[in-house]
Amino acid sequence: MFTGSLTADLLLGDVHSLKGKRAVVRPIVAELRRRYAVAAAEVGDQDLHRRAQVAVATVAADPTQVTDVLDACERLLAERPEVTLLSTHRQLFSDTDC
Repeated sequence: MFTGSLTADLLLGDVHSLKGKRAVVRPIVAELRRRYAVAAAEVGDQDLHRRAQVAVATVAADPTQVTDVLDACERLLAERPEVTLLSTHRQLFSDTDC
């Protein structure tokens, strides 16, 4: 069994309040969950209205499958016109890791 995580640092476009930020980030997180059946949440920069950190986690029997899902999630984030993907950080764990 393999577990993978992806943390993405996002710069939001024309957002001027935390309420506006929520209107942009929530649909992105919902789409990640719906489309790829992953756990997804906003995990950082909650007090900044133009920045967001979104994390995604997935589990699979094959490390290639985990990588493919994380690749697809990263592509979705990069293709969203209302955000700019600044950076990502990935981790891959197997059930034998201590």
